[in-house]
Amino acid sequence: MAYVLKYLLFSPEESSSIAPNMSSSLSIRRVTNNESVAGDIFSFSEGKKSRALVRSMTEILFLCGRNERAVLASLNILDGVSMEHVNGSEDEVIAKVLGGLSVESGSDLQKVLRVDTCTSQSSALQKLEAMLPIFRSRMGALLFLISALLSRGLDNVQEDRDDPSQPLVTAPFGHASQEIVNLLLSGSSVANVFDGKMDLGGGMFVKGISTTVEVGFLTLLESLNFCKVGQYLKCPRWPIWVVGSESHYTVLFALDPKVQEENELENRETQIRRAFDAQDQSGGGGFISVEGFHQVIKETNINLPSEKVAHLCSTGFIVWSEFWQVLLDLDKSLGGLKDSTGLMGKKVFDLYHFNGIAKSVANGSHGFGNENPIQRPRLTKLRVSVPQGGHLRSSWPISQ
Repeated sequence: MAYVLKYLLFSPEESSSIAPNMSSSLSIRRVTNNESVAGDIFSFSEGKKSRALVRSMTEILFLCGRNERAVLASLNILDGVSMEHVNGSEDEVIAKVLGGLSVESGSDLQKVLRVDTCTSQSSALQKLEAMLPIFRSRMGALLFLISALLSRGLDNVQEDRDDPSQPLVTAPFGHASQEIVNLLLSGSSVANVFDGKMDLGGGMFVKGISTTVEVGFLTLLESLNFCKVGQYLKCPRWPIWVVGSESHYTVLFALDPKVQEENELENRETQIRRAFDAQDQSGGGGFISVEGFHQVIKETNINLPSEKVAHLCSTGFIVWSEFWQVLLDLDKSLGGLKDSTGLMGKKVFDLYHFNGIAKSVANGSHGFGNENPIQRPRLTKLRVSVPQGGHLRSSWPISQ
């Protein structure tokens, strides 16, 4: 969904080729500041949405294949199925054929799996367009996952991972592991969301994201201090983020790419946080040694009073949250973030949150009697305000 939004909102449809990681090849789709989420901004034809889906799938698979190849997994039981002289749509015909398919093991799937390799984006686009009804079927998600894994190469997938013995899809509900999410976003099946590698000592290290991504990733787990999402995933090329919640994934996006432009406060915070993270050997825990702390304040030209330094270092390690509070009270002239004008961190912008899991919405104001609720995804507009101090506030209106 995140990649589809990228092509619907920011990419010219006239371009038949896809150039991932090339921002200059994309143009901004002009949109109006419409207060209604359900307005013309999000009115796309079925054909345009299908083409955006095909282009998204092609980009992801070539990303996994290092821009050299895309491997397409399909089912050989559909080889002899002709769409001519049949009643019903392609989706209905394929659903009928798949109705008799039983896959209870990997060997069962291997018997019916067909694999094609494309070395050009144009050929992949053509084949995926023809195969789109298959990917929209009940087997579609599994086939696309297999396509991504084969495009990356199974040996490379295992080499990317920190612990190859763990399953990529977890039982019993078939949730994707973080390796799968990272594979589809970055092209590498690494297990972590921080930037680069983290040295654990003794010659051991764990791997995170190593390059800028087209669409990003945020997670509820970071707010609970279970992980630290790095800048590569937080600051993608386009203002679109996959959001990991307790049970499923949603998408957060903006219509204006300028929302990612850092103001003075954010730029300073990024500089200091990058220096802090470079000294953080805790596995993303958000604390550093006293020696590392002195290196941070030296690199970032922070002139802390000696009593503040002594207080922060009193426990033998420095926690980011405590350091951040000290910086907020330290004047800008001393390398801190306190600004008497109150304008350094001011920012107001709009975001949209899309939840693809259908919610029950009554057809009307109430659902009495035999009235059946309508099942539909939910799109919500958020007005976000970031006042001085970097504390983010948002207004969640009624979903449209």
